[in-house]
Amino acid sequence: MSRFSNTVIGLLNLLTLLASIPVLGAGLWMARGTSTACQEFLRTPLLFIGFIVLLVSLAGFIGACFRIVMAMWIYLVVVFILMVTFLSFIIFGITVTSKSGGGFEVPGRVYKEYRLDHYSPWMRNRVMNPRDWETIRSCILSSKSCSKVTSWTPLDYLQRDLSPIQSGCCKPPSSCNYAMATTSGQDQDCFRWNNAQPLLCYECDSCKAGLLEEVKRSWNKIVVLNIVVLLFLIALFSAAWCAYQNVQRTETDHPYGENRITKARPRWDYYWWRWWNERKEQIY
Repeated sequence: MSRFSNTVIGLLNLLTLLASIPVLGAGLWMARGTSTACQEFLRTPLLFIGFIVLLVSLAGFIGACFRIVMAMWIYLVVVFILMVTFLSFIIFGITVTSKSGGGFEVPGRVYKEYRLDHYSPWMRNRVMNPRDWETIRSCILSSKSCSKVTSWTPLDYLQRDLSPIQSGCCKPPSSCNYAMATTSGQDQDCFRWNNAQPLLCYECDSCKAGLLEEVKRSWNKIVVLNIVVLLFLIALFSAAWCAYQNVQRTETDHPYGENRITKARPRWDYYWWRWWNERKEQIY
């Protein structure tokens, strides 16, 4: 039973070690040659996550399988930091997205439209920065979301649904009335709309609101995933703590209790420490 936790930790970290290789490979592949702004935006997190998972898994695997206390101690610290980080993400995600968005119904339409002021100030600030929005805009363009609705007829807009990004970025707000002699008093997005495909309503507040609605929906799913990951990390930390204690018991000089067991297979540095202690006794 004493070796069970070490075996579990060793196998789990071997799996995560192998899983980090494709993640690193994807990040390196995106870094090869010319890449778009959207690819550059995704490349750095991929490389960072893959590198961290690789190092943590390597420390856990070496510590559990080769019974190295320092490696297991580092692994425990990192797993604890990850637990706190995921818990912070869960609280932050719930706080930011709990009472915002949702959109409002458009009379005679299946889809909804979205307003920027319906979202939290923190989320609004992320899309109001021109530099950040330029990167996000390139990602929306590369996704070709609007190309799917360019051939729609007016009847299609009455009968078919739109995603939040399509509703905000691919058409002007439904309240716009371009048949009027003057457009004063209308939504400012009515003036930002342009029929040119590279422009459309990508600079509209409704487009930014549609993006935030997509982010909110994704975050709601990510919060659930983070809760599952947090529970997994708690179980992993418990198993790693047992493995850490088992590794300590196999130390030549047991630090937290007296070791009365004679080991048939001494640790890898046992003979080195024995030779060093004998040399010190001869010298002094």
